[in-house]
Amino acid sequence: MNLKKHIPNTITLMNLLSGSAAAIFALNGQFLIAVALTGLAAVFDFFDGFAARLLNVKSDTGKELDSLADVISFGFTPSVILFCMIRENTALMPSAAITALLPYASLLIGAFSALRLAKFNLDTRQSESFLGLPTPANAMFIVSLPLISGSSAIQNAGIITLAAGNLWFQLLLIPISCFLLVSEIPLFALKFSNGFSFALNRVKYIFLLISVILLIVLKWAGIPAVIIAYILISLISTKKKY
Repeated sequence: MNLKKHIPNTITLMNLLSGSAAAIFALNGQFLIAVALTGLAAVFDFFDGFAARLLNVKSDTGKELDSLADVISFGFTPSVILFCMIRENTALMPSAAITALLPYASLLIGAFSALRLAKFNLDTRQSESFLGLPTPANAMFIVSLPLISGSSAIQNAGIITLAAGNLWFQLLLIPISCFLLVSEIPLFALKFSNGFSFALNRVKYIFLLISVILLIVLKWAGIPAVIIAYILISLISTKKKY
C-alpha cells in the first residue's frame, strides 16, 4: 500500500476539520480561537498542494476534496463569524422582524464561495493566477473583523477599527465579498513556479514586503489591509501588462 499518496488528502482533511472547529468556536463567541483555527486551515490548504507536487501524487480526488474543504473553512466559517457579528451588533434592532433576518444574509458568502470554487475547478485560465478573489483571502478578511472591533490595543488603524464594528459596513461587506469571489478581476497567485528570482517575481516580493509592514504597524487590522493591498497591487500590475 502506497501511503505517500494519502498524505496530501490527510492534510486537506486537517484543513476541513480546522475550519469546522472554527465555526463551532465562533458560535460560542470564542473568536480568537476561531480566527486561529481558520488561519491553521489556510496553512493546511497551502501545504496539501505543496505536498502533492513534492510527492508527485496529484489526483482528481485531491482536487475535489480540496474544494470541499475550502467551502467549509473559507466559505461557511467566515459566514458564521459574520453572522455572529451582525447578530450581536448593538446597532441592530432585534425586535423588528426584518432586521432580525439580516444576520442570515451573511450565509450568501458561503454560497458564493462554493460557486467560486466550482468555477475555479473548471476554469483552465486560473492555473497560474486567479480571476476573482480566492476564498482563503476573502475568509481571512472577514474572520479578522471581530478581533479588530473588540481590541482596544490597536493603534494607527482608527478607520479600520471603526469600520469593523459598524453594522452598515458588515452588511455592505456581504455583497462586496460575493461580487469579488465570482468576478473576472485578475489577481496574481503566490506561486513561485518559475523560480525565486526577484526579476521574475517582483510583484510577489513587493506584496510580501508591504504585507509584513502592514501587519507590524497595524497588528490585527493589518490583515484586511493586506487583502486590500493584494487587490490593488494585482490591479496595478495587470494594468501595466496591457
